[in-house]
Formats: sequence, C-alpha cells, structure tokens
Amino acid sequence: MATVRVRLAALFHSYTGGMKIIEVDASTVGEAISALDRRFPGIAFRIADEQNQIRPHMNVFLGEENVRDLTTPITRDAEIYIVGALSGGSCNWKTWENNR
Repeated sequence: MATVRVRLAALFHSYTGGMKIIEVDASTVGEAISALDRRFPGIAFRIADEQNQIRPHMNVFLGEENVRDLTTPITRDAEIYIVGALSGGSCNWKTWENNR
C-alpha cells in the first residue's frame, strides 16, 4: 500500500472542512476514494455511482492521466486530482457585445 496525496476541487471542500489536500494509504484509485469516504462520509457518492463507476461529470487524474477505472493501481508518492468536469460553449464576442 502506498501513501497518496489527494487534491480535491473546491466543490468537495464542504465535505472536508475546507481541506484541499488529504493523504491516504491505498493501492488503487478506488481504495483512495474509500479512504476519503471513511474520513469524510458521503464524499465517495459524489465521485462514484452505485455500480462503482466514476460519475460522468467527475474527472479523476492519477498524475496527468485521466482514469475512469477504480481498480487502477497507485504507485508510491502518487497524486490524485479529483475535479468536476468543465463544459461550455464557444463565445462569439461580437454577438456577445451586441447583446449586452
């Protein structure tokens, strides 16, 4: 089992009492999320669904790799980033300025 640093987006800070970085011991991404849930009950349900799949609107990065599989192994001194997915459209600035 490795110690992993988990960095959480602001949308999770209400669960963690404002903590942005949490260290947990885990050997997979799923174990890291479970360890978070033991410390901060309810946080796992915001990240993964009832079928243990990462929710579509969530992104979990192990280092720079976007992972969708909770069984993904973790190496020593790894970092996990958990963020909400971002979406949006393009902006035509001329149209925007004309409609202000």
